[in-house]
Amino acid sequence: MSSATPSLRNMRASPRPVTEPARAANTEPSPIASSAASATLHGSPPTHSPAWLSSFFRVRVGAGIVRDIRSRAPWYWSDWKDAWNYRVIPATTLIFFANVLPGIAFSLDLIETTHQYGVSEVLLSSFMAAFIFSVFGAQPLCIAGVTGPITVLNQTIYNIIEKHPDSPNYLHFIGWVYLWGAILHWITALLNWCNFLRYVTLFSCDTFGFYVAWVYLQYGIQVVTRQFSDPESTLTGALVSIVLALLMLVTSFLFQFAARSHLFHRHVRRFLADYGMPIALIASSAMAYWGRFNDANPLTLPVSRAFQPANGREWLVRFWQLDGKWVGIAFPFGVALWVLFFFDHNVSSLIAQGSDFPLRKPPGFHYDFFLLGITTFLAALLGLPAPNGLIPQAPIHTQSLLVMGQPVKEDDEKKFATEDGADYHGDPAEGPDSPWREVPVAVVEQRLSNLAQGSLCLVLLSGPFLHVLNLVPRGVLAGLFWYMGLDALAGNGITLKLRYFLDDRKFTRADDPLRRVRKSRILLFVAVQLAGFGATFAITQTIAAIGFPVIILLLIPLRTIVVPRLPFTAEELAILDGPTASPFTMESVGGIS
Repeated sequence: MSSATPSLRNMRASPRPVTEPARAANTEPSPIASSAASATLHGSPPTHSPAWLSSFFRVRVGAGIVRDIRSRAPWYWSDWKDAWNYRVIPATTLIFFANVLPGIAFSLDLIETTHQYGVSEVLLSSFMAAFIFSVFGAQPLCIAGVTGPITVLNQTIYNIIEKHPDSPNYLHFIGWVYLWGAILHWITALLNWCNFLRYVTLFSCDTFGFYVAWVYLQYGIQVVTRQFSDPESTLTGALVSIVLALLMLVTSFLFQFAARSHLFHRHVRRFLADYGMPIALIASSAMAYWGRFNDANPLTLPVSRAFQPANGREWLVRFWQLDGKWVGIAFPFGVALWVLFFFDHNVSSLIAQGSDFPLRKPPGFHYDFFLLGITTFLAALLGLPAPNGLIPQAPIHTQSLLVMGQPVKEDDEKKFATEDGADYHGDPAEGPDSPWREVPVAVVEQRLSNLAQGSLCLVLLSGPFLHVLNLVPRGVLAGLFWYMGLDALAGNGITLKLRYFLDDRKFTRADDPLRRVRKSRILLFVAVQLAGFGATFAITQTIAAIGFPVIILLLIPLRTIVVPRLPFTAEELAILDGPTASPFTMESVGGIS
């Protein structure tokens, strides 16, 4: 998110081939041959089998995990060595604020409803995920933490079991839910079921991203409106919270506008892009203690004792002491958790390694999903909300690590220009100070920024920093939710198609691929996506919210089975939809379908 760094929506609008030369130029020979797209499969399915059943018939247990480890292991040392780069500092700062504060805010409902979780649990969960995926993971760029969907799932489970006359201990029950989910994670990874990700296209990712963006907006509204009924809040304090939320929202977008404009020197724009949001958050929080705002006493984040779990319980949850009847009842909830994480975490990883990013290091979806089973099991033992991949934080993390430069001329007479303008030869009019000429030329692929932001979560668990955290007004968090939600909406594929549909044709680019698609078909494609979004969002507002992961997963067969039967031509579908990641990334799951 730099002055020269395009937003995700601008990157998606640029031609995809821009990233391929950069990847090819930077890819080192791998000791493992990049054999066919079906490297993790074995044998041939019956000729009458549908394509989507191929993974069941061509399974070699653990082959995907082994292949992921072998392909990623040669890069492990460079993952740490490459962290010696300035881009790691702003990336760590940005993701720390974008991860920990929304994670806590998402958990406020869960904390206040169940009284079984506290801020300590949320922070420890974020640290655990960051440590395991940054040190041991094959995809360290993917940020994992506490998400809105998992808090919805946990809270729905609590509301269901508490209605039972002899309801079990909640943490014991949720521990078994997590254990069943972890077992299903391990089975999925061992049987190479992550190969189904080859059928996940921008259709599913954009629909889910659209849902997540609206969840952010909804939670921002809830954080503000809840203060009007909170006995600890006054009317004046609630109104001040709204002012702080709007201040946070407007200031963040002003910094973003300045970073993407031609104002100031490019180094100033870069600074505003890297640190604009954290500066806006700190400044908005400080405003709560200025003048009459301070007298209003707006509600702030709740905190607990340093390194202590909620209600003074032990950290170890002995969930194995749960009555056998409830162990069986926990299984279908574990399936729902597995379905949610299969889609949510893997889609987060896909988007964080999207084809817009010039990546050169191989991914590892099977191996990382096995690790996600481990973090889910540890969450059961410690009584933590289970972490998983985050949207939009994961792609924002990769975006913040982009190195910008000049595109290569066809005659190869120019070199890539790095951010500081070194090694640039050519016309000064097209030099590094021409932001419209800069494109992503590399990503600082390393493990340190993820580990560092997670370690900062652990630091926050200490007494002095918990006090600082307690000073952050809830209204500022509402503004942060609105900013992240609106920014994600602006870059979402659904929004871009709707904008094209509404734009005056005279002001669209002559080479825009959507010009070759009938507007009625654009509207039909978006309508199907909005129907999927509407079904997901609607079900989360009811007691049936436990089933929303299934609705999300059904987006995949909806795209692969239903959409091709609608009146689209092959060319129109190819323009309206496409792979989320490049063939280079998709090799881990058997290639692009």
